[in-house]
Amino acid sequence: MVFLFYFCNTYEIVFDDVILKKVFMARAMFEYTKTILRKVSFNKELFSKELEKAVQRLLPHEIKELTIWLKKYIMNKPELYVCMNIINK
Repeated sequence: MVFLFYFCNTYEIVFDDVILKKVFMARAMFEYTKTILRKVSFNKELFSKELEKAVQRLLPHEIKELTIWLKKYIMNKPELYVCMNIINK
């Protein structure tokens, strides 16, 4: 059985149960970014730097998803509200 997936502007071919790693790399980077942002959220400067890195690395649709996650995450962290300017550029 062969499947063809359209993902991140590239086509990925899946043969039986073997899925090419490229399909999961983008999602892994997004999840890693959220983990790092959670860990550095105690410091506004570190959080800002990591958020800037994330905006440079992630794909456009992942940045939109990160924006949604970020709005929920900083809801109770008013000191991080300033960081939303980074993602809205």
